[in-house]
Parts: sequence; structure tokens; C-alpha cells
Amino acid sequence: MPEIYTGRGTVIKGDRIVCEARKISQTKVIVRSDRHKAQKVVLRDNAMCIIVKELKFLK
Repeated sequence: MPEIYTGRGTVIKGDRIVCEARKISQTKVIVRSDRHKAQKVVLRDNAMCIIVKELKFLK
């Protein structure tokens, strides 16, 4: 079983991340760089995320 991190400010990063939560906010489009866009949602109430596919290269 992988380690579970519960500390505030803990960041997970991966190519594919699966999330579960009781409440999910509406999707917001955010600007990443120049013309590249990304989406952002907020998970609330007993939220959990699991990395399904790791990053190939860490920057």
C-alpha cells in the first residue's frame, strides 16, 4: 500500500491522476503559458487523489 500524505500544502504530480471527493467545484479554465490553457477544479469533503501514471521527466 502506498504512503498516504495528509499534510497541508502537500503536492502530487503525475501524467494521470484519479481523484475522488464528495463535492467537486465547477471546472474553471486557467492560463498556463502563452496560448496553453488548463482546467482547475476543487475537491471538497474527504477528497483523495492517486497517481495512475508517473511523469517521465521531472523538471
